[in-house]
Amino acid sequence: MDNAADDAARSTYFRKTDRFHITHVLRFFAPKTCFFCGKKAIGPGADHGLVKGFFQFLKGLPPGRLIALGFAAVILLGTFLLLLPVSIKSDMEVGFVDALFTSTSAVCVTGLIAIDTADHFTAFGQIVVALLIQIGGLGVTSVGVGFILAAGKRVSIKGRLIVKEALNIDSSKGIIRLVKVVLLTTLCFELAGAMLSFIVFVQDFPPLKALAISVFHSIAAFNNSGFDILGGMQNLIPYQSNVLLNLTTCGLILFGGLGFLVILDIIKNRSFRKLCLHSKVVITTSAALLLIGTILLKVTEDITWLGAFFHSVSARTAGFSTYTIGEFSNGGLFTLILLMFIGASPGSTGGGIKTSTFFVLLQSVKSLVTKTHFCAFRRSISQTGISKAYIITFLSLLVVCCGTFLLCILEPEFSFIQLLFEVTSAFGTVGLSTGITPDLGAVSKIAMVLIMFIGRLGAFTLASMWVIRPEPTVRYTEESITIG
Repeated sequence: MDNAADDAARSTYFRKTDRFHITHVLRFFAPKTCFFCGKKAIGPGADHGLVKGFFQFLKGLPPGRLIALGFAAVILLGTFLLLLPVSIKSDMEVGFVDALFTSTSAVCVTGLIAIDTADHFTAFGQIVVALLIQIGGLGVTSVGVGFILAAGKRVSIKGRLIVKEALNIDSSKGIIRLVKVVLLTTLCFELAGAMLSFIVFVQDFPPLKALAISVFHSIAAFNNSGFDILGGMQNLIPYQSNVLLNLTTCGLILFGGLGFLVILDIIKNRSFRKLCLHSKVVITTSAALLLIGTILLKVTEDITWLGAFFHSVSARTAGFSTYTIGEFSNGGLFTLILLMFIGASPGSTGGGIKTSTFFVLLQSVKSLVTKTHFCAFRRSISQTGISKAYIITFLSLLVVCCGTFLLCILEPEFSFIQLLFEVTSAFGTVGLSTGITPDLGAVSKIAMVLIMFIGRLGAFTLASMWVIRPEPTVRYTEESITIG
């Protein structure tokens, strides 16, 4: 009798609420207003007390914290999707930790893998990984703004501030136009990369599969993520002598690692002299690192000049490999560690401390030693910028050191250089590995997940977003201390 009464009550409720099919689900997820467009959310969920309070709390958070939460939410969503039966091949098993690791590696555009993407995931699962890489490379906020614009809505002031913070630019002026250009530029580069890659892959695979591999590879390469769907944990080793694929991959990595602001500056001015200081610093530092890295890898390893060039490019946060990294000498591994730690450029799809930070460090040391004024390309750099470069480097070293120390305790069977390489690769969102990633324990993989997350958002950004900065009311007497 009680069950019949319950069914009758439930039936009456559903007749009164015609829109149950979607709005009652959205009740648990929809905010009262959208962060980006400021419009009222869909459905009655806006009146739900707890949900309303939660989203009011989110709206009160500064942009930096919202970005971090956005990345975390996408990672968890990706983990859930990768655990669905439709994502996993029937003869394979994927645990929660491995799914979380894969999702984090994709969203943080790293490329480290605990399980092979092609061997364990179906076509649907591989599409999920590709979408996570794309969202992670462009940024959660840029993708969100893209959907808002596609729907014909206006982006709110709060949304513009979030995008400004995510793209690491100084002004929100013209931010919507910039997002449009970023999305269009990404599409053009990835289409070009897919077409060139297809010429290579169609020789070894059926046309449809070759097209899928080409699109996936182009997305992964431009977003500086070393994922592949060739299978067998081989990455690009079968194509180590293929000049077209090597150069296409390097081109995608380099343009993705320069940063959208630099690409737009190059397109607009078309002359090195007319470029802004940021672009000049990024281009010269990237070129110098590429040249030095190529020479050092050729000297330390028995590989071709093409292989040395490829790995010098890839180590700057991409993670593709045409040779077995586990067979490299300590000198070669240390060269890659340095390149991975420096990373790509600000506003790009890559990680690391960034080329501009490394440039400022070198120039500041030079000015201190020579006792000259700090300048670059006939421009002065503020003391605030110099201090920020040192802070970023210190915090990054701290993360790498702590992560390596933790893995040394958890994984004593591996050598120090292997663990240092693995942690630096995770922090720099690179994806290169000596081959030990699948053999790490569950706790170590979770530690690597945290390191990848910190590396994608930046140690300085994560630290600064939780620090309260009270206005200084007192300045103390200055006194020197002995240093060095």
